[in-house]
Amino acid sequence: MTSRTELGNLVSQLEKDVEKPPILSHGADIEPAGPNDRIFEGVPALLFGALCVAYTAFHLFVMNVYPVEQWTYRIMHIAGGLVLGFLLTAPHPWQHDTAETSLLTRFRLEWPIGLLAAALIFGTFALQSYGMMVKSQDARAVLPDMVANGFGAALLIGVLLTLAASWSGSSGKRAWFHWSDILLALAAVTVALYLISNLGIIRMRAGTPLATAGDVYAALTGTLLILELTRRVAGFALVIIAAIFILYCFVGPYMPGFLQHSGYTLDRMITYIYSDNGILGPTTAMSSTYIILFVTFAAFLQASKVGDYFVNFAFAAAGRSRGGPAKVAVFASGLMGMINGTSAGNVVSTGSLTIPLMKRVGYRGQTAAAVEAAASSGGQIMPPIMGAGAFIMAEITGIAYSEIVVAAIIPSALYFASIYLMVDFEALKRGMKGLPKHELPKLAELLRQIYLFTPVIILIYALFMGYSVIRAGTLAMAAAAMVSWLTPNRMGPRAILHALQLAAQMSIQLVAVCACAGIVVGVISLTGVGSRFASILLAVSSHSHLLALFFAMLLAIILGMGMPTTAAYTIAASVIGPGLIQSGIEPLTAHFFIFYFAVMSAITPPVALAAYAGAALAGSNPMKTSVESFRIGLAAFIVPFMFFNAPALLMQGELMDIVHVSITAMVGILMLSSAVSGYCFGTMSPIGRLMLFAGALAMIDGGVISDITGIGFGLIIVLSQKRKRAAEAGYETS
Repeated sequence: MTSRTELGNLVSQLEKDVEKPPILSHGADIEPAGPNDRIFEGVPALLFGALCVAYTAFHLFVMNVYPVEQWTYRIMHIAGGLVLGFLLTAPHPWQHDTAETSLLTRFRLEWPIGLLAAALIFGTFALQSYGMMVKSQDARAVLPDMVANGFGAALLIGVLLTLAASWSGSSGKRAWFHWSDILLALAAVTVALYLISNLGIIRMRAGTPLATAGDVYAALTGTLLILELTRRVAGFALVIIAAIFILYCFVGPYMPGFLQHSGYTLDRMITYIYSDNGILGPTTAMSSTYIILFVTFAAFLQASKVGDYFVNFAFAAAGRSRGGPAKVAVFASGLMGMINGTSAGNVVSTGSLTIPLMKRVGYRGQTAAAVEAAASSGGQIMPPIMGAGAFIMAEITGIAYSEIVVAAIIPSALYFASIYLMVDFEALKRGMKGLPKHELPKLAELLRQIYLFTPVIILIYALFMGYSVIRAGTLAMAAAAMVSWLTPNRMGPRAILHALQLAAQMSIQLVAVCACAGIVVGVISLTGVGSRFASILLAVSSHSHLLALFFAMLLAIILGMGMPTTAAYTIAASVIGPGLIQSGIEPLTAHFFIFYFAVMSAITPPVALAAYAGAALAGSNPMKTSVESFRIGLAAFIVPFMFFNAPALLMQGELMDIVHVSITAMVGILMLSSAVSGYCFGTMSPIGRLMLFAGALAMIDGGVISDITGIGFGLIIVLSQKRKRAAEAGYETS
């Protein structure tokens, strides 16, 4: 019998549990400051905030009210992003300060070098300001040679000195601007002034032997600044890839086989890259329109607390089921990832709530982080927004947005069904429970706030009614502000200004990586290496389409490692897309194939940014977490091959074909998830898992015979597992 003392302790514990407040999300979509971000206070905060608001407002004004010439707009877009990026980010994480060991500091050279760099950069800025003023009064005016060409060497030397001082010196105070970053920002403005004031002639001579010294130095300095900001905000991965492509321009004559080309001079290469063939080309076109538009939309949703609503709604709907927090992560992170467009950023924001709760109900740290990473990455393939991927794909392929969104429905459903099943099987294996009802938000109360979905609904409706992407996104932003007045989080002038500031800060990384990706795209266009890759894929596909797709998968993953989805997809599409299409694959299928693997590079070892972000929150081993996230997201590596073999999965074909392949694909995903997790009415043997995995792969083909084979394997395993379970139950009873 239970003693009175034990009963008293039990009652006390129950009372404590009842007293626990409900789990509510607050700021689920707020991205915390990066490791080398400054956190401004006082006057610097006001100045930086004003610059951010002006940057976002400029883009909205140009897109909706007063269009600006294309090259001018993109130059200003990049220059503004560089200014904000250098002012916000320090050259090193704040835990890493080289001041004590710096040679410049040791020999007291930091200030002399800084003063020399300042004199050079301020001098060139003054020259280009004068040139801009003269040109604005008379576009045909001939500028002095010092303004037209002589400024360049001084600007480049000033930037190099500033970079040397920033890399090896102190980053200063976190709450204030640093002199080196102010100089780099000013250098970015100087480059923009030169390009805009000489735009007419530069458009004709860029990438030709007619390029002047001023063109070369401006392009070289601008490229260097883009590479440096990319390093600060996204790490070395994309910088190294861009540097390899730049090097390829010069070493081409010494390369073997299909990689060989005649070589290019620095003048031709750098001015070609800093034109609409490269940096000012398609990647910047997308970042200056679709990407910044939907980053701003996400900022407005954040201000109206829709992100918190998504997470709380998911907790109310799925929190009580077995392994509840993991299922919440699947739903909430998928929704948030669809809107904010960054896998790693979404892991950090929503994972700060879901990962600790997953660990609480029994998941290992690395599994909790892996589930969050896989779900957040999957948000990039979830219609209707797809992290702006749908709009970028429409821009690249010329396929209508509505067709792309409809085509994404079944593949995204298969992916999230797979993650949900993996989570459920893991919970069954470990006997996990959900969270207590009293700790969860009340579903009835959340249903009364269902109107918070209105901005997303308006966006979808406007797009399908034929409105432009820009007009639809702007209407959705306005709807977010209006809906907020039905909540305690009303968006007045201050909140709107705050949303505009957030949008600029969130767009800095994307502006940098898209501009850096433009370097790669420019080299591909200049050297023709993309067409050579296409010819190789075409030759391979003549023997086996499957083998060509396998190589395309590897290339997309490798090119996408360490990059946000938008940049990863754009580069991969430039290299791989033409080859797949020339081999006879439909453009929609080819680009969806590339897009999926560009997205999944975020959870693919060894450079799995989303998994690493989750591991930092969970306190788990990053590499083990990335392997686990790869395992959980395995369906995303299978689904593209499924819709290649069965285009009906992309809503292409007759209704009965679509229904047939959808059902068989879902059965295959169920078998795949069961095989990978090792659970089917109990723990499976290795042979059973292998058979079930083979059955799942058999259903990739989409044919009747392969479907029958796959289902047959599945039935054999199910029956044997049920018999095994019945035998174990009989043994326990006896």
